[in-house]
Amino acid sequence: MEVGVILILLGLAGIVYYTLTRARRRRDAAMGSDLRTGSRGDVRATVDPLGAEIGRRARVAGFHVRGSEAEVTFDVPLPEGGDQVLTDLLVDEAVEVLREKRHVLPIDEVTEIVVYAGRGERQLIGRSKLPSPGELPPPAPALDFTQIARDPFAQPFESGIDHSVTYDTKMDVPADELAPIRDEVRIPVGLERGLRATGVDPDELEATEFMLGLLRIFGYAVTDLPQPASYLATKDGRTTFIRTDPYQSGDHPELSESAIRRFLSDYGASGGERGILISDKYAPFMIYEIESRQPKLRFITRERIQDFIDSMALG
Repeated sequence: MEVGVILILLGLAGIVYYTLTRARRRRDAAMGSDLRTGSRGDVRATVDPLGAEIGRRARVAGFHVRGSEAEVTFDVPLPEGGDQVLTDLLVDEAVEVLREKRHVLPIDEVTEIVVYAGRGERQLIGRSKLPSPGELPPPAPALDFTQIARDPFAQPFESGIDHSVTYDTKMDVPADELAPIRDEVRIPVGLERGLRATGVDPDELEATEFMLGLLRIFGYAVTDLPQPASYLATKDGRTTFIRTDPYQSGDHPELSESAIRRFLSDYGASGGERGILISDKYAPFMIYEIESRQPKLRFITRERIQDFIDSMALG
């Protein structure tokens, strides 16, 4: 009788163990799938398909080791006529890519790094010889604007916006189509280099891509949200809800009241500490009242974009 009870208990224990092990394997598989796809429930993180992102470094489009050469290709738009400073930055970045890849690929025979960049047809932009086969020079600093300019996204919250300055409002917004925002703003050379290094082409600039590029080079981790044109930007433990409303040909050139109210509603549901609506449309007068009542909300619209760029004081 006692032997039978023991056998039953052992059988139950085996069933419990099998069930728990199977559940854990399913959970681990699901987590692995999330890590591969960059999914986190409703939030989709941007993941570098060639490996972990290296801080705010340039986007890698290809990596190959061929004999004694390591080829690194960056998805970086190049300016006409070239830019030696940008080239030097990318050659330094290529060394850091090789440093990251050496953990999973043998580089003992590599003596030179060959660097390519460009959109469409890639261009050879430089080479870097290693001190000896497989030996890498000291690390180069990551592309980081935080040490040479104030965070432009934090500044409107820290210093506030001067509402005594008048901008175009609904009564005098032009009725015809708006010109591309790139035709109306001046971007310093240093900022252009930073944008190109992160994959943003200043020559084909539109407000959403420009602002998301700035967020990344100023150290924000940017994730997509389920709502259209919505993002959550995180830096130093602080989260900012970002909504973009880009101008399209045929659109009314001013932000609509319904778009503003959706932004307010989605910001409240996002859990973000602060909220920014970015648009290359003009803003109606009601945004000034909203900013006065809700200091954690800011609007970066067409009439403010140049001042926003100038606040970084980059040369």
